[in-house]
Amino acid sequence: MTAELLAFVSAFALVFAVELPDKTMVATLVLTTRYQGLPVFTGVSVAFMVHVTVAALFGGALRLLPGALVTGVVALLFGIGAYLLLREGFAPVRDGAEDASRQGAGPVSFTRAALTSFGVLFAAELGDASQLATVGLAARWGEPLAVGLGSFAALAAVAGVAVLVGHKVRARIDPRLLHRVSGIAFAVFAVAAAVRTFA
Repeated sequence: MTAELLAFVSAFALVFAVELPDKTMVATLVLTTRYQGLPVFTGVSVAFMVHVTVAALFGGALRLLPGALVTGVVALLFGIGAYLLLREGFAPVRDGAEDASRQGAGPVSFTRAALTSFGVLFAAELGDASQLATVGLAARWGEPLAVGLGSFAALAAVAGVAVLVGHKVRARIDPRLLHRVSGIAFAVFAVAAAVRTFA
């Protein structure tokens, strides 16, 4: 398997696991209960594209710094991600989608629904675990394009699941368990990067 393909698969798998139970899924689900699916998917996809591009470029730029500094930054990013995910994984279950799901899709233009969806997800994803993962993986693999594409594909897939399946998926998957598993994965990556920093 080439480095580019491995970077793509790693980014896709990690970001998909992180975002499936996260606010990205919930926010997209809630937006879909209020607007038509296509403009929601379009808006959130553009928001993801902007975030992933910035994160992948930043991660690629980190490779220009000394190796120990890069692995230290990567360890810090994954450590922060692990903390955020584990905090969510052990938090009490919040119930925000049910009230919104009682409201039907309103008569809103495609453009307005897409722009609203873009704004909501753009704000929600700032500094999110998936963005930290994208930066960390781009710095680790030195393949920002492959990592960026993998992260974007994962985010788009999560949004697609939310739009197509909606609350049924959320009812069948325990989001806290996925947060815990993802948080442990982030912690392992943080420890591995920290070991490389001080080795």
